[in-house]
This record gives sequence, structure tokens and C-alpha cells, in this order.
Amino acid sequence: MKIAVVGATGLVGGEVLEVLDERNVQFDELLLVASARSAGQKKTFKGKEYTVITMEEAVERKPDFAIFSAGGGTSLEWAPKFAAVGTTVIDNSSAWRMSPDHKLIVPEVNASELTTEDRIIANPNCSTIQMVLALAPLHEKYTIKRVVVSTYQSVTGSGKAAVDQMMNERKGVKGEMAYPHKIDMNVLPHIDIFLDNDYTKEEMKMVNETKKILGDDSIGLTATTVRIPTVGGHSEAVNVEFEKDFDLDELKELLAATPGLIIQDDPASNLYPMPLTAHKKDEVFVGRLRRDESQANTLNMWIVADNLRKGAATNAVQIAEYLMTQMTAV
Repeated sequence: MKIAVVGATGLVGGEVLEVLDERNVQFDELLLVASARSAGQKKTFKGKEYTVITMEEAVERKPDFAIFSAGGGTSLEWAPKFAAVGTTVIDNSSAWRMSPDHKLIVPEVNASELTTEDRIIANPNCSTIQMVLALAPLHEKYTIKRVVVSTYQSVTGSGKAAVDQMMNERKGVKGEMAYPHKIDMNVLPHIDIFLDNDYTKEEMKMVNETKKILGDDSIGLTATTVRIPTVGGHSEAVNVEFEKDFDLDELKELLAATPGLIIQDDPASNLYPMPLTAHKKDEVFVGRLRRDESQANTLNMWIVADNLRKGAATNAVQIAEYLMTQMTAV
């Protein structure tokens, strides 16, 4: 078993390595891959030093799996080349997510769609992953009619340059600007580019990816995505209208029984999900569960997850683990 981590020198690539270690994923050979300018760098994994190699070298070595965290352009160019030599690519970019020929997977929700013949598999947007994990069991039970979501997303979602900008601002140091405005002590209702409909690309990702993962284009969904100066993870205020009514206690039990979800919902004890406590965790945390008193059959909830973990690295590794199990079973 040979695994390649593409984009190994980036934020998500580093998290992939941590997750592989923590989950004790079994493999015989590890390839750390990055752009030509990063080739030759040294990284340590489980006490062993590795030299970062180029894309060309990695393709020649024909890994069984390649977990990509290197951007959409890189994925569009290189994922097919890896796939052509028999590698299963799990891609963290948006390059393949809405392709009708490629699957968009959150393992707890739709891993059953995967086969060992899939060569390029898309990892959903980080904000979509955590929301869909909570929505899926509710949709199956009560049938979702409409979702209104507002996000509060960590600067880590924009990569190292954004984190550096925020930290420089806190120190009063001038440096590279990842955003068009100051981020520290500020809130930016602007993630990714603005589209012709005045929504951002991030907002439309949440709309389109949710429908694809849940397999239901009839769901009405609208999103406002916002960048905030935190590093622990993404938070979401989600308002869900159902076709059927629900018992709140039964709904909480349903979510509590969902793999990968943890309920933190005790207002009397000030217990609710926060980025600070979700940081470096693989689970999705749900709380502030309450009826929307302004409308029938409608729920409010607050969803938090570490965007570099379940929102990216952990989800990708889980996909690889699922396929490894399928290969072993065959």
C-alpha cells in the first residue's frame, strides 16, 4: 500500500499527515509531494525523515492513493495523470465536486456510492461537510424543505497567507494581504469571488454541493458565508424547515446516534459548540437545538467543526480508509 500526500507542505497537507498518524492508517510507503519549488524540503513523519518530491516523480511511482490538497488548477492538471497510472485520487479542491462524472463524498452520509473503480473522488467544501453531516439524518426522517445558513469561518480556510495576515495585524506588522480588508477585529462577508448573482462562490458551493450529496435538487437552500478572525474552525447558524413536524427530544436522539456527530446542547451549563473546543477534533459538534417559533416544522441549530480536520483532511483520509476496507474485502 503506497500513499501520496500532494500539497504536503501546506496547511491541509500537514493535517493529512497528522490524521494518518493519529488514525494509525496502515501503509508500506509514504510519498510527500509538492510543487517544484518545494521539492527537496525535509519533513518528519513518525520519527522518519522524508524528502518532498515533485508531481512527476510521484506519478512515476504509481501510488495506490493520492490525497490532493494543492488547489483546483493543480488538481485539474495532475489528478487525471495519477488516475491514468491506477492511483485513486481524493481531491480537496473544488475542481471535481460538481462534475457529473465524479462522486462527492462524506463517508458517514454516502460512502456506499463508492467503488474500487473510482479514480478521482471529490472532497466537499469544508462548510458543506459539517452541515451535511447534521442534515442527512434529519432529511431522511423529516424531509428537508428549505435551509438558511450563515457561516462564521476561520481564516485557516484561506490558507497560511491569511493566518499570517491576521497574526501580523495583531502584532502591528505590515505584510502580505490575503484579504481586501483587515481581518483582525473585523468580519468579512466575503469568501471566494463574487458571482453574477451577487452570491460568492463559497455560498453557491454550499447550495450546489448539499443538493448533490443528499441527492435531492428540490431542497431550497440559501447561504451567507462570512470570514471571522479565528483559527479553530468553522461555525454555522442553520435554520431548517421540514415537510414533517418533529419532536425535539426525538430529533436530538437521532443526531446523537449519528456517527461523527457530538451533541453539545446544555444552555443552563453554557455548553454549546465553539471553534476553540472543536480545534484539532475530527467530529462535528451540534448545539443550540431549538424550534423556530416564527414558523412551523422549523429547527434552529449551531454546527461547529475544525475545517482543516473533518472539513478537509479527516474526511479525505476516511474516504481512503473506506476504500482500503473495500479492497481488502475483495
